[in-house]
Amino acid sequence: MTATIDRTIIRERVPSSQARLSFTPAGSPPGLLDGAWWPRSRDLSRELPALTDALDARWDRITHVTVNPTYWPVVPRRVPVTGHTVHVGWFAEEQDPNKLILFSYTAGRWDLLVIPPETDAAAAARLMSAAATPGGLLSASALMASEDATREAREALWQEEGWETEGGAASAAGNPTGLLTSARGK
Repeated sequence: MTATIDRTIIRERVPSSQARLSFTPAGSPPGLLDGAWWPRSRDLSRELPALTDALDARWDRITHVTVNPTYWPVVPRRVPVTGHTVHVGWFAEEQDPNKLILFSYTAGRWDLLVIPPETDAAAAARLMSAAATPGGLLSASALMASEDATREAREALWQEEGWETEGGAASAAGNPTGLLTSARGK
């Protein structure tokens, strides 16, 4: 996949919804992640203003953001936000594709899991909780892989339960060969 780097500054800011975030509690033991962000789209120019609006009040001014371009179709170099501009950098191999790193001159660095916008609400809630676990030792990609495995196991269980409710094991017990027979039993 190729990323497009937008070298212009977007002058017009599109209003955005409130950011969906979770954080580890203040003063908790450090972990690999400081929380999670669930954007509504894969448009950084549209999503970063809401994120920085929520974080500037909490952590002081966010000045830089880095992403892996794997899941972001366009990576702008700068994004105008309330009262300032955030510089955006990208690292294709060095940074986990499911993580966003935020920097503030006065308060430091935070690593957030980026939950894909198309994720359903229940899965997003589980991921946000897991990413905000104090002292968490799972990387962003490990959390996403764990959620994918859980979803796949849940779907397999639903399919098995559906098979059972349609006569699955009971039907197979009456026909041990598993071969279909005609209505006349031939």
